Amino acid sequence: MTKWEYVTVPLLIHATKAILDQWGEDGWELVQVVPGPAGSDNLVAYLKRPKA
Repeated sequence: MTKWEYVTVPLLIHATKAILDQWGEDGWELVQVVPGPAGSDNLVAYLKRPKA
């Protein structure tokens, strides 16, 4: 059975692709993107990757 580790990452609207590309290079897979805290223009990404 695969064991996973997770991370939440703040996404800046103007740099979303660059941020996700960098995490993807490190082996992280995007699970979901949700709105950031109230009053914020940012998003929060949830990512996962198999534990070593």
